[in-house]
Amino acid sequence: MVPHRLSAGLDVGVGFCVYICVRVRVCVCVRRLSKLVFYAGAFQSWMQSLETEPQQFDRVLSSMCTEPHPAARAAAERFLAANPGDPGTYQQVAELEQRAVELLGRVASLSEPAGYITSGGTESNLQALRIARNRSATDDPNVVAPTSVHFSVRKAADVLNLELRTAPTTDHRADPAAMAELVDRDTVCVIGVAGSTEYGAVDPIPAIADLAADADGDPTCHVDAAWGGFHLPFTDHDWSFADAPVDTMTIDPHKAGQAAIPAGGLLVRSPAMLDALAVDTPYLETTSQASLTGTRSGAGVASAAAALAELWPAGYRAAHERAQDNAAWLADALRERGHAVVEPTLPLVAAELPGSTVEQLRERGWRITTTRRGAVRIVCLPHVTRSMLRSFVADLDWF
Repeated sequence: MVPHRLSAGLDVGVGFCVYICVRVRVCVCVRRLSKLVFYAGAFQSWMQSLETEPQQFDRVLSSMCTEPHPAARAAAERFLAANPGDPGTYQQVAELEQRAVELLGRVASLSEPAGYITSGGTESNLQALRIARNRSATDDPNVVAPTSVHFSVRKAADVLNLELRTAPTTDHRADPAAMAELVDRDTVCVIGVAGSTEYGAVDPIPAIADLAADADGDPTCHVDAAWGGFHLPFTDHDWSFADAPVDTMTIDPHKAGQAAIPAGGLLVRSPAMLDALAVDTPYLETTSQASLTGTRSGAGVASAAAALAELWPAGYRAAHERAQDNAAWLADALRERGHAVVEPTLPLVAAELPGSTVEQLRERGWRITTTRRGAVRIVCLPHVTRSMLRSFVADLDWF
């Protein structure tokens, strides 16, 4: 028999062990429950984030992109799953791409256009420089451009191992004489900008094209009209394939063309130029591919085709005239308030505002950016209304 005191001690010990086990089990359950609550909360937050409304455009003043046209939005949704990178399999979207390129050719006055719908101006500029590099025999290629060239050209030069030479501008436009000093027999491309993203300036494209034509190394002439290309047809500027011997052009439907992102555009003067980009595609139904990306967005292609079919030319003309009127109104309003303004060539207003004022306007919700020299830039895209501009000026008057 177990002595009474020993038995009592055992009972206490067993009871204590049971207490500890229960306490541990409860703590484990509590911790697990806490984790479940945490994960449930995180999951709920994640689900709510999926339901978050996208950026509204009512205070967006410096973006180069705008709300897509309803027809472009609907077309993008219909072709979300189509891949124009495999045109043999996805024949319907391939046909839409051909239609989009044909319509882009009309915008840029190219009678027999070739090219494709890219992800945007960066890809188009890179591909244009890749064409220029690949068709040249030099081992030390360089590219000549004005300092106003888009920063995507710097990216492209880095990726393609090209030396980028930039010449100073005059009144924000390219100076062909200054560019000519940089051109040599290793120059593979000379670039002009038709509607710069900082000041909306249009370079003298015919003079730049002549510079390329007269150079020893037979460089291409590339025009970056990513934003300006949907405004310039309704102006007196010489910028298109009909105005000069341009070889390649960047022109983006997802900017002033009102297509859904991603829908850039690359046009080339002749289909043979795309041969410099082509690679074999042994496992696809088509045998070669000239695009930079393999799988591409059918949404971008379809929306570009839809927007162009819906708006060219009358819709784009009306949008340009409205935007240009808004830009002129804003430029006058800013001058009246004592701010230095660059005369808007295209519907982009660049004005000098104090840095503190810019920050205060941003704090009030205005999405505005500045140029390298510090000028505020307002891009009058289709979503920018006169009412928006009046509200912007009213807020400016507070400071």
